[in-house]
Amino acid sequence: MDSTLTALQELIEIVAKLRSPDGGCPWDLAQTPETLTPYIIEEAYEAVDAIKSGNKEAVIDELGDLLLQVVLQAQIASEANDFTLAEVAQNINKKMIRRHPHVFGDVKVNSTEEVKQNWEKIKAAEKGETNDLFSTKLSRYARQLPPLMAAMKISKKLLLLVLNGKILKEFGKNSTKKLGSLKKL
Repeated sequence: MDSTLTALQELIEIVAKLRSPDGGCPWDLAQTPETLTPYIIEEAYEAVDAIKSGNKEAVIDELGDLLLQVVLQAQIASEANDFTLAEVAQNINKKMIRRHPHVFGDVKVNSTEEVKQNWEKIKAAEKGETNDLFSTKLSRYARQLPPLMAAMKISKKLLLLVLNGKILKEFGKNSTKKLGSLKKL
């Protein structure tokens, strides 16, 4: 664990130096959270490709590139006094504990399916989602993902809801209004 923390601290220091107005890199200094978003997506896809290839060196390289994007975003935010990398880590630590009550609490589960169901319930509660399927649960996919990926996610979610019988009840409440909500997506 010591070598991991040392390596992460070194990366943080490297990124801070790259962003330093005194001797830093002009390209890194010119970046904003918005200008870096395409790189986050690109690096995530490259990491997925490396994982699927099974090439250990490629996975290490691409996960490093993805980690760089997280550290760089946090550095820029820290410079603007918005948030720090420590806050990012603390937030994900709390989230993982909250969303795994079967590990860190007293919830009992018997399958990975129950884990996924609990995760979705907890996530929905955290986001203040209502039971209104069309205004919250599905619409967030359209805002966050590329169109094709959003369509795939929404289709999968709808299929699961149909199989569980939930969508039929939802449509019965006010189908015209609900279909109008779907058209907005």
